[in-house]
Amino acid sequence: MVVPGWPVAFRGSLAVAAGLVTKDVLRGPRFARLFPDTYVAAERKRDLTLRSHAAYRYVEGRGVLSGYAAAELLGASCGPRDAPAEVTVFAGKQRVHPGLLVHRDRLAPGEMQCVGTLRTTTPIRTAWDLARRGDLVDRVVAVDALARVHGFSPDLLLNFLVHFPRARGNDAVCEVLSLADRRSGSPMETRLRLLLVLAGLPRPEVQWVVQDEQARRAVWLDLAYPEHMIGIEYEGEGHTTPEGVLRDIGRGTDLVDKGWRLYSYTKYEIYCEPEKIVAQIRRALERTRSTSVGSMVPGAPLR
Repeated sequence: MVVPGWPVAFRGSLAVAAGLVTKDVLRGPRFARLFPDTYVAAERKRDLTLRSHAAYRYVEGRGVLSGYAAAELLGASCGPRDAPAEVTVFAGKQRVHPGLLVHRDRLAPGEMQCVGTLRTTTPIRTAWDLARRGDLVDRVVAVDALARVHGFSPDLLLNFLVHFPRARGNDAVCEVLSLADRRSGSPMETRLRLLLVLAGLPRPEVQWVVQDEQARRAVWLDLAYPEHMIGIEYEGEGHTTPEGVLRDIGRGTDLVDKGWRLYSYTKYEIYCEPEKIVAQIRRALERTRSTSVGSMVPGAPLR
């Protein structure tokens, strides 16, 4: 007898019936119960991926993973660390349990797909679901991440508005699409971009390419105001390795040599000092404008 999900996340009754464990072993230190009759290996980190596996086994046959859980399994992680496992059920009644967010909805066959042995909502359906609820920044982050990883245009979400005009949260989708950009390299890059735009600063270019014709290479800036020669970078964990630090030093020096001004930020500034970021970039833009005006020939038109 095959027990789906064994030994990572599985239904305890099936494991007992198959002779893989006894009831006493299930209650012991080797396993942890997350949902009724649903267990996980105790030594595994109970992150969103593991909790999503358990949630799917709990509703298997009656629903699929959706929302942030689906995004996690689809390789477009964009939810908060404490995001609950999330499912959409379409058959029978489903009790709510701590750590489990349950939606009841009808899903067309084309709105579901398999990820290994699990079933989730498709990337575009997941994006539409996440675009309709929560904080504006979180909604744009989710759409950017799913569109980038799965290569679809965010504007395709408009099809859902046409086919499901009375769906809750539809009135919020157009604002999300006006800010979304699938070129964004990561959720934190999206947050940095929105921090500037929602503060009233001009919309920066995303993944701006600076070419070095002599060296025959190119550098991509996370965000840029090319006309002002301002580059803005998000420094994530990948930039803290020895190789990453050495690469960034040479990369930054080359850009400065070309006349670029570079501003680098980490998650700490984005979450804890957003006003400082906005003020610094605003000053940088104003400094460029004042310098340009001061160097103008009298009578020359403003650009």
